Amino acid sequence: MDHNKEIEKKIKQLREDYKTVFGSEEGKRVLEDISIRCHESSTTFSKDNSHETAFLEGQRSISLFIKGILKSK
Repeated sequence: MDHNKEIEKKIKQLREDYKTVFGSEEGKRVLEDISIRCHESSTTFSKDNSHETAFLEGQRSISLFIKGILKSK
């Protein structure tokens, strides 16, 4: 198997793993908790501290990343 096909296979399996984990009732509860803790639906801007903004936006990106994988085909 060539290297690209091997990588594609691993990515496909990882997507399926995410969907399995977060598709369960427990996973849905954990994902909701991640969404809240990572400020997915709230502002991450801190007018007094650009480092805090970057930190919070990094947290937010994790939640968005997971949900993006779950929506992918």
